[in-house]
Amino acid sequence: MSELTPPAAKALPHFVNTAPFDPRTIEALTPAQERIYLASQWQLMWWKFKRHKVAVWCGVFLGFLFFVAIFAEFLAPYKLDSRHIESIYHPPQGIHFFHEGSFRGPFVYGSDYKLNMDNLKREYTLNPQKVHPLRFFCTAEPYEMWGFIAGSTHLFCAPEGETVFLLGTDRLGRDMLSRIIFGARVSLTIGLVGVAISFTLGIIIGGLAGYYGGWVDMIVQRVIEVIQSIPSIPLWLALAAIMPVTWSPLVVYFAITVILGLLDWTGLARAVRSKLLALREEDYVLAAQLMGASTSRIIGRHLIPGFISHLIATATISIPTMILGETALSFLGLGLRPPVTSWGVLLTEAQNINVVALYPWLMLPVVPVILVILAYNFLGDGLRDAADPYK
Repeated sequence: MSELTPPAAKALPHFVNTAPFDPRTIEALTPAQERIYLASQWQLMWWKFKRHKVAVWCGVFLGFLFFVAIFAEFLAPYKLDSRHIESIYHPPQGIHFFHEGSFRGPFVYGSDYKLNMDNLKREYTLNPQKVHPLRFFCTAEPYEMWGFIAGSTHLFCAPEGETVFLLGTDRLGRDMLSRIIFGARVSLTIGLVGVAISFTLGIIIGGLAGYYGGWVDMIVQRVIEVIQSIPSIPLWLALAAIMPVTWSPLVVYFAITVILGLLDWTGLARAVRSKLLALREEDYVLAAQLMGASTSRIIGRHLIPGFISHLIATATISIPTMILGETALSFLGLGLRPPVTSWGVLLTEAQNINVVALYPWLMLPVVPVILVILAYNFLGDGLRDAADPYK
């Protein structure tokens, strides 16, 4: 038996370094590789987002629009309700820099007015003898920014005693550029507030339905089906009739925002439910449950981050949907009402085709709506790709 017994195995030498691992000591990595290797998740997302040039420029454009909305009183040449009864339906005035071959700086030409008795159209003809140089950072109509900051300085304005209408005027002689700038404040914020409400409801309700399943999922799905089966136009007509005419414009604004948020959460809730149904069976979810993690922590810290790119894409699509919803409702007279001004309210002036044919600049509020929708879509593409930087 002793001859058959193998000799005792000798311990093989090993070369494992027991010192703490420091990735900075790896000499094989180039500086560029080391920079990526040591970067955090947020840094990787930012670097990938910057590679999407269109999304970056769309983000800059949207940031500029929000800046305009915040400082609307300073950037607008006139106040929201300023009327110029001698310049009703005045066409847009172009900016010029040279007059009779000499540089005069930015200025506009004045105009002469007459009424065409054949079609009752107000006709304005440029008068090259009337040169109105623009003033910058000038003192003009006083205002209160956001209702409590008094001021009278504007970015630009016309010479004293004159007027300038870069985008024309409406039927009451109000400057269209100023009204579009003020309208951005309502149209842009209504999308953010509405999406915040719909996202909160969609993530909570859809997360509970997907995580628990069973009777909770059944009740949530039946509620979603009932809400989605309600026809949109009769619903809006009923809501418009329910709102008392005595409500202030601010209350109507918040009511429209809440209603848009309460009706838009169903699609996101179903998306969250389907994702959680697939992810709740993963091993890391079971490990979290065994360690005593609460339901809210498992959903918020472990499950939802697994499909954050989908949520980002949904958010960037929902915001322009909210803006379009408010614009359509206000255009139909079911949403916001004057004196609240939004891009949809401004487009109500363009309901008469005869007015549009004679004064086409009344359709200009549709331009920022289109640009904002496109910018949000391109920004969403960039954020969706950046949310998963390892692809």
